[in-house]
Amino acid sequence: MSYVEVPGAKVPIRMWADPATVEEGAMQQLRNVSTLPWIKGLAVMPDVHFGKGATVGSVIAMHGAVCPAAVGVDIGCGMSAVKTSLTANDLPGDLSRLRSRIEQAIPVGRGMHDDAVDPGRLHGFPTAGWDDFWGRFGGIADAVRFRRERATKQMGTLGSGNHMIEFCLDGEGAVWLMLHSGSRNIGKELAEHHIGIAQKLPHNQGVIDRDLAVFISDTPQMADYRNDLYWAQEYAKYNRAIMMALFKDVVRREFKKAKPVFEQEISCHHNYVAEERYDGMDLLVTRKGAIRAGAGDYGIIPGSMGTSSYIVKGLGNELAFNSASHGAGRRMSRGAAKRRFTVRDLEEQTRGVECRKDSGVLDEIPAAYKPIEQVMEQQRDLVEVVAKLKQVICIKG
Repeated sequence: MSYVEVPGAKVPIRMWADPATVEEGAMQQLRNVSTLPWIKGLAVMPDVHFGKGATVGSVIAMHGAVCPAAVGVDIGCGMSAVKTSLTANDLPGDLSRLRSRIEQAIPVGRGMHDDAVDPGRLHGFPTAGWDDFWGRFGGIADAVRFRRERATKQMGTLGSGNHMIEFCLDGEGAVWLMLHSGSRNIGKELAEHHIGIAQKLPHNQGVIDRDLAVFISDTPQMADYRNDLYWAQEYAKYNRAIMMALFKDVVRREFKKAKPVFEQEISCHHNYVAEERYDGMDLLVTRKGAIRAGAGDYGIIPGSMGTSSYIVKGLGNELAFNSASHGAGRRMSRGAAKRRFTVRDLEEQTRGVECRKDSGVLDEIPAAYKPIEQVMEQQRDLVEVVAKLKQVICIKG
């Protein structure tokens, strides 16, 4: 589909979704965002759903301002994927050992490494800039500096919720490694710290929703936020890179005879801020549950723990601010999913996948998400499909 424009908004709200299928709370959030005086436009992705302040699945372009809630609290959350030389024929009949080895190498949930991972010991890990990155830690908000030890030990860990590690097959039977995670607790604390600061600023006292408080350019508060924001985005990128290096090491050990080779990694944020130019104007573009899909940009759009995911290439649609969805998007809350479904439902919907099948991940049941095929159909003018993947192993925290 192409987009539809929401009538009555103060700035263009272009939706790559059917407004009739979007919950009223999310529609109201979109209308609220459109009232901010600094906003120049919104692009709404087909996976849109209610979020904190701003919807998940929205791209918001502002001039001279940025809204932390339009980034999300998991700053820099995103995906990484890599194609391997392995094929379905290389896989054992029982995948439980492989899943166990991955879980041993990469802490999940609230877990962390006993000691910080030394990237210099990881096969092929690009260490350029690593020391400089940690050297900048002393320049981030005082409120989280004492968390350095925790932040270093959480580097290279998965987290929980919809974060996952997957062993996938594409349509030709090639094996792909894929994972989804962000800036862990340090990014969340930085986001909440700065949202609290923004809410107290005088220019935000008349904002329609206090969660839409913004920072304005050329102010010390904006400078502090952007410093911490970009650091957390980099943390998230390193976090995924280290996990992927650990993941590859497991695969090398478990498939030693096959001597696996890995192609170039694909990595993309889907909760972040970027400086971009549209219609001759420099804008701060926040993507909250959306990936950049400029012409030729590779991206990853996952489904759920029992459905397909897609490797895509952007088509560069500037009406969508060069963006696309970040996944299938939830169609019901976590609480609603737990009330509606049973463990038996989870077992049925994840049949054929080596994964957790217990009440602890019931809120991640595939039926709690929108159909990924429908989401992909709605954004045919935003991305083209490079590969369709189906997981055989899915690890959740």
